[in-house]
Amino acid sequence: MTPAVELDDVSFGYRPNQPVLEDVALRLGEGEFVAVAGPNGGGKTTLVRLILGLERPGEGRALLFGEPAHRFSRKRTLGYLAQRSELGGDAPATVREVVSAGRLAAGGLIGPMRRRDRELVAEAIERVGLSERADAPLRTLSGGQQQRAFIAKALAGEPSLLVLDEPTTGVDAESQESLAALLDRLHSELGVTILYVSHEFGAVERFVQ
Repeated sequence: MTPAVELDDVSFGYRPNQPVLEDVALRLGEGEFVAVAGPNGGGKTTLVRLILGLERPGEGRALLFGEPAHRFSRKRTLGYLAQRSELGGDAPATVREVVSAGRLAAGGLIGPMRRRDRELVAEAIERVGLSERADAPLRTLSGGQQQRAFIAKALAGEPSLLVLDEPTTGVDAESQESLAALLDRLHSELGVTILYVSHEFGAVERFVQ
């Protein structure tokens, strides 16, 4: 079976002769839940960008479902949770509005929201346990709840691969446990492939393969 993610001896640097990553190999099979841990400043976000096709390897190959990542033709099948500093947790939008934006990648918001889009948004919100806060402004939620909302946004696009970059940064220990359990449940129930990238395994360690 073609792996969801395959890095084959990948090296990359933003400047000549200043490598950020060297000879990286990674294979993530479809349906797996895998964590990658490394120190802050160790190139983890660069690794994510290579996997998502946002950067091209200087050497080696980065493949998504067998295709070169930078030319991957099914971008809508990718769900991405960026670091919290990039997510806009102070946005005035409601949880429902934030999650609805996740339909963009699937083409659901080119025109008015269709019934199927609304159903997928509501389902994603329910899966992360935020139905009662669906119409609350995102900025009124706790850090852990905001992360749940952004996971729901990714789920609304019906991804085959979910990539999370430092999802528990700035989140208290109890919320970290809750998020780890949520990801394990999503993996079990939906069969979605998950790549969890962090400076530490933390609460997710007992769930990953």
